[in-house]
Amino acid sequence: MILSALILTPLVGALLISVWPQKIESDQIRKGALITLGVNLVMTTALVAQFDITDSGFQFLEKIAWIEPLGLTYSLGVDGIALPLIVINSLLCFVSVYISHGVRRPRLYYSLLLLITSAVAGAFLAQNLLLFFLFYELELIPLYLLIAIWGGERRGYAATKFLIYTAFSGILILGAFLGLVLLSGTGSFDYDPSLAQTLSVVQQTVLMGVLLIGFGIKIPLFPFHTWLPDAHVEASTPLSVLLAGVLLKLGTYGMLRFCVGLFPQAWMELSPLLAWWAVVSVLYGSLAAIAQTDMKKMVAYSSVGHMGYILLAAAAITPLSILGTVLQMVSHGLISALMFLLVGVVYKKTGTRDLTILRGLMAPERGLPFIGSLMVLGAMASAGIPGMIGFISEFIVFRGSFESQAPQTLFCMLGSGLTSVYFLLMINRVFFGRLDAAPDGTGGTIEVTLPKVSWRDRVPAMTLVLIIFAFGLQPAWLTRWMESTTNSFVPNYTNYANNPGRLVGRGSNDAVIAELLPLNQPLDMPITVLPTH
Repeated sequence: MILSALILTPLVGALLISVWPQKIESDQIRKGALITLGVNLVMTTALVAQFDITDSGFQFLEKIAWIEPLGLTYSLGVDGIALPLIVINSLLCFVSVYISHGVRRPRLYYSLLLLITSAVAGAFLAQNLLLFFLFYELELIPLYLLIAIWGGERRGYAATKFLIYTAFSGILILGAFLGLVLLSGTGSFDYDPSLAQTLSVVQQTVLMGVLLIGFGIKIPLFPFHTWLPDAHVEASTPLSVLLAGVLLKLGTYGMLRFCVGLFPQAWMELSPLLAWWAVVSVLYGSLAAIAQTDMKKMVAYSSVGHMGYILLAAAAITPLSILGTVLQMVSHGLISALMFLLVGVVYKKTGTRDLTILRGLMAPERGLPFIGSLMVLGAMASAGIPGMIGFISEFIVFRGSFESQAPQTLFCMLGSGLTSVYFLLMINRVFFGRLDAAPDGTGGTIEVTLPKVSWRDRVPAMTLVLIIFAFGLQPAWLTRWMESTTNSFVPNYTNYANNPGRLVGRGSNDAVIAELLPLNQPLDMPITVLPTH
């Protein structure tokens, strides 16, 4: 029942905070939320400790009949793809509450953060399509309210835009799930990789396409990304940490779990086009980031580019690229959370994020040398400098993708170079330069010497930096939990779509034939067997 406990603990915490009969102070509510998420973090650690890394399937399975006529069951499970995302969710939700101070309406604020923690964990653990959809939709309303109530000046516009985009995303996902179950005639929404294999290639392609657009909005991929910069700019720092670090991963996880997992044949048929879509997202996101003068918008557009790497690796669908897909999710979650956290500290101390105003913050006289140093490290990690997790994740993505999508991989590699360009622009403008008092854009000036950054702001950033270095120097500490699942996630008939008239599989003839038989594929064609790696 540990999986249910990961969902229910923050949910119970949210209910207790919201209905507690006595008047309690904001700081007490925050401590209550931290204790709740601390318990969740301990349970997550226990889950990791008990996880069998040699088992490629789902573990800790829980299944309870719920609304059987609808095909809805309470089915949970965790494998090597969901496990690291559960850890990221627990960690970054704790960080988001830790860095929240003095908020208005604290009962509602912390209850919504805990509700998001619960919903996201449920989505990563759900083994029923309808259950996944329910958890996926459950996190929308808290996120909308957190932007609309605690956001910036244009919070209403940003929150409404976010809600419209993501609600439409949910409609597409639900429509694809309903279509899949109705056409397959099973009547059950339980996750089953063979569920779509009785459908024709055309039916699979249409359903997979609808599903991909739904998750493409959430990821977000170009041209469905426009809600993201507005949401980040208007969101508070804790919410930006959560949005970039965790919530975007619902889209990439859904794409991998459902688009690739349920429709591998249709996915491979379209894989070259999907890889070119990744190229457009990477280059557009990177070039748009270069053009920004708002630090938060720059980091937000960098996310659009880095999400393109995940699509590229998924489109390549080799064992190494699928491993890179999950690793890039974790890497982006940690690095983007760090960058938004540091941008939040700069904004709190200076009152602006404008690159045309900020300068010289690295100088000791100015007051932010430590934050500037961490920002440099974060930028280096995002740009894929060796020694940090950003390097190993991008290396595995490119190495695994080059095997089947060589031209697209080469174009995407340009994105790493562009990442260096826009973060160098930001570092040079914000942390170096003259120390004169500068206008803040509202008629005032920024103080030459800024207030000292407290340990309360430093500790979470330092923790993230240590994790980024740890996994960068010893990636096996992370990849060993994923490899068994990601290796089994790639079907044996990889490269089938790129070799008309010939079946090209992995493993052995028997393995290829065994996988193709349920798909009613012709077996009278020559079979070329490739090594598993």
